[in-house]
Amino acid sequence: MSQEWTHIPIMAREIADILLTNPEGVYVDGTLGLGGHAKYFLSRLGPQARILGFDKDEEALKMAEERVNDPRLSVFHASYTEAPARLAELNLPGADGALFDLGLSSYQLDNPQRGFSIMNNGPLDMRFDRQNPLSAAVIVNTWPMAELERILKDYGEERNFTKIALAIMQARRQGPIETTGKLKEIIEGVYGKRGGKTHPATQTFQALRIACNRELETVENVLSALGDIVKPGGRAAVLTFHSLEDRLVKNRFKELAKTGGWLLVNKHALAPQYEEVRENRRARSAKLRVIERVKL
Repeated sequence: MSQEWTHIPIMAREIADILLTNPEGVYVDGTLGLGGHAKYFLSRLGPQARILGFDKDEEALKMAEERVNDPRLSVFHASYTEAPARLAELNLPGADGALFDLGLSSYQLDNPQRGFSIMNNGPLDMRFDRQNPLSAAVIVNTWPMAELERILKDYGEERNFTKIALAIMQARRQGPIETTGKLKEIIEGVYGKRGGKTHPATQTFQALRIACNRELETVENVLSALGDIVKPGGRAAVLTFHSLEDRLVKNRFKELAKTGGWLLVNKHALAPQYEEVRENRRARSAKLRVIERVKL
């Protein structure tokens, strides 16, 4: 099963160079995905090292466990916001490093049944955790117009938020909007046929995904809990893929640095090398920010 999906961990070498300061340390992989970063990190860590891997996606978690196949990895079907509790349960004083990769895994994007991608028609789902009752279909078919406008504007930064919300309201009166293809068709109707690097539905899909998974709230929560995850001398790295997340991380890291308890490892976001972007288009929007907890 796990061999069906290819997965290229983004900026793995650069992140490892910055994050893996203790070869026998404890590390948190906040979004395990298909295990690409964890597998690479373990190839550079010693026999006593440990990685705690978190993911809301139970299917991806199982595949990651199979792919990494290393006793140094412990997996948790949970949000990375639960890292402090898990570290405490294991009597670990904190992590030497923590990575929070806020992108989607290849499995999620390429699997039509998950409903994340505009490219493949499938159920309008978009949930990381299948146990989450709030899917993209629930939002599109039941939320009032004002709420649709809000998420399209705030989470999708969609300039035509009112027109798209109105088109969704009109379409759902004719019957439920149940597939990604149907939603894509509705948005194409608003924009008309046009060329361009990105499909006109891209921002709407982003908004729905963020809303049903409460992504920004989750990021804010984990940034507030970094002191309970990373021990003094340890580092936290965050890999973002759109401006909303990057802005949150940038501002929070600046606030932490002002307290004197944290130090910015890179003042400006790092980006993938040209060669990596050429080989993996999904790396093109990645931004990496790293902060270190100052030793007491």
